[in-house]
Amino acid sequence: MKKYDITALGEILIDYTPMPNSKAGMMVFEQNPGGAPANVLACAAKLGLKTAFIGKAGNDMQGVFLKNILSKANIETSGLIMDDNFFTTLAFVSLDEKGDRAFTFARNPGADTQLTIEEINLALIEDSTIFHFGSLSLTDNPAREATHFAVNHAKKSGAIISYDPNYRPLLWKSKENAIEKMTNVLDYVDVIKLSYEEVNLITGKEDLEKAAEFLLNKGISIAAFTLGEKGAFVATKEGCAKVPSKKVAAIDTTGAGDAFWGAFLYCLRKSNKTPKEITLSEVIDFTKFANTAACICVQRRGAIPAMPSPHELTLL
Repeated sequence: MKKYDITALGEILIDYTPMPNSKAGMMVFEQNPGGAPANVLACAAKLGLKTAFIGKAGNDMQGVFLKNILSKANIETSGLIMDDNFFTTLAFVSLDEKGDRAFTFARNPGADTQLTIEEINLALIEDSTIFHFGSLSLTDNPAREATHFAVNHAKKSGAIISYDPNYRPLLWKSKENAIEKMTNVLDYVDVIKLSYEEVNLITGKEDLEKAAEFLLNKGISIAAFTLGEKGAFVATKEGCAKVPSKKVAAIDTTGAGDAFWGAFLYCLRKSNKTPKEITLSEVIDFTKFANTAACICVQRRGAIPAMPSPHELTLL
C-alpha cells in the first residue's frame, strides 16, 4: 500500500488577481496561491486524498506564503525546494466580463524553472499511486530535464501517469517549440486532460473524436477534454461521450480545469482500478463529479482557496 494517492511535480506560483480599483483609481491585485499541479493536489487533498508536491519556489515572502498554503491544504511539502537564488514566479491575471483569464508572467527565470534532477525527492514518487505533471515545467532547463527524469522514474515505479498540458504562449520561445516539448512526453501518459483550446495544439486535430483517437493510439487509456461551461468530452478504447455541465454564474475561471482534474483523479484513485480497467460508463460518472467541482470553483476567486469540499459536491 503506497503512502500517497497523488504526487505532482511542477510550478507553484502567485496569481495576482484583479480587485476593484483603489479610491485613487489605481489597480489593486489580490495575492492568490496557484500553479496548476499544486491546484490539482489542493482539490484532491480537500476531497480526502493523501498528496505530495515536488517543485521549487524562491526562499522569499512569496515562497514562504506558498509553502504555508500547501501545508494548510494537507499537501506534503518535503519535496518543495526553497531556493535563495531565484524569486518565486508571479502571474498577473486579467479577467473579462465572463471571468475568463489572460496572463502576464514575472518568470525570467522563476524559481520553478530551476528544479534539478538531484533535487527531486524520489521517495515521494516511489510511494505514490498516481504521478501528475503539467507542461510549464517543460519550458526551460533544468526543470525540463528534471521533469522527464521524474516521469520516467514514476513509470518504472508503477505509478499511473497523469498529464495536463497547460499551454501559456508567453512562456514558450514559439508555438512550434511548445508543441514539440509538450507532445514528446505523451508515450509515458496513462490519463490526460486538455482544455478545448489545447486539443488541436497537442493532437493536430480539430474534431474531438479524432483527437481522442490520436491520443488513445498513443497508448493513453483515458482522454478528457474540458469544454468550459459546456462540460467535457471524454474517451476510452470503449468509446467517447460528451458530458454536459450545470450552468453557473462564473466569477473567476482560474483553477477550474484543475478542480475538474483533481476531482477526476480522486474518482480514479477511489476506484482502485488502473486506467485500462475503467469503463466508459465509469469515466462518465467521474466526469459528472469533476464538472460539479469545476462549477463550484468558478463561483469563487482564486484557485487553491476555491476548491470544493466533499459536502459541497453533494449539494450542487
